[in-house]
Amino acid sequence: MNETKLSIVVTDDHKLFRKGMAALLSDFDAVGEIYEAENGAELLSLIEKMPSPPDVVLLDVNMPVMDGVEATRQLKIKYPSVRIIILSMEDDVQLVSHLVGEGVNGYLLKNADPDELELALKKVMKNDFYFSASLTAAVLNTSKTAAKTKYQLRQDELSERENQVLQLICEELTAAEIADRLSLSPRTVEGYKRTLLEKTGARNMAGLVIFAMKNNLIQV
Repeated sequence: MNETKLSIVVTDDHKLFRKGMAALLSDFDAVGEIYEAENGAELLSLIEKMPSPPDVVLLDVNMPVMDGVEATRQLKIKYPSVRIIILSMEDDVQLVSHLVGEGVNGYLLKNADPDELELALKKVMKNDFYFSASLTAAVLNTSKTAAKTKYQLRQDELSERENQVLQLICEELTAAEIADRLSLSPRTVEGYKRTLLEKTGARNMAGLVIFAMKNNLIQV
């Protein structure tokens, strides 16, 4: 992660939770400006007034006026570069998969340890995705019985190099690290990433990882 401090918006309709989260974030070395919003509509209004979009939005799912699902849709249309981490008490795998399909970059339960939140921020900025070990395991456990995804793909439909890049993405290597491992240029790796997104229909790296797990395209 670069030396620039992260700007973050905490979006939750519970004021005590927002204030507590803001206080916690202020202790993280990588975090700079911290903003608060009560719901999705207030979040979008806030970002419109900011000099530049925030780096990360921490977003609750269940909120009045505009919930986290609709807020995610609007954010990805208006501010596609903003990373979104869902903070929720809901651990439903189908909800996680749906939100990943909408473009969120990470999903964290509200009872997570502070260290995991700090890790999630670092991972999302570095690799574009983060999921807790428990949610990853839940996705894997339900992948065999889950409903068919919109896009389906077999491992043999990807080239050997595409499979290699996909595996390393899921192992949380950056483009530079993948390039070094496979003796490729970072630009070539980025090209493979774009191709994988097109072939799978995923919105971002988070969606690509979930897709790969659900379709058994990687070794875990």
